[in-house]
Amino acid sequence: MSADQRKQSAPQAPVEKHDTAAWANIKKTKAVSNVAIPSEDDVEYAKEWVDMNQK
Repeated sequence: MSADQRKQSAPQAPVEKHDTAAWANIKKTKAVSNVAIPSEDDVEYAKEWVDMNQK
């Protein structure tokens, strides 16, 4: 494997920060599908953010 190939396959740090995402503060998960359900406060905050940042 050449040096260029190693650079391409080396894992890099993620660019995104998911600290404030709606799924970051998981209240509970669904049993079968394992889908994260945020608290009502997080859902309201996410909706407010979307409403304020619309074009």
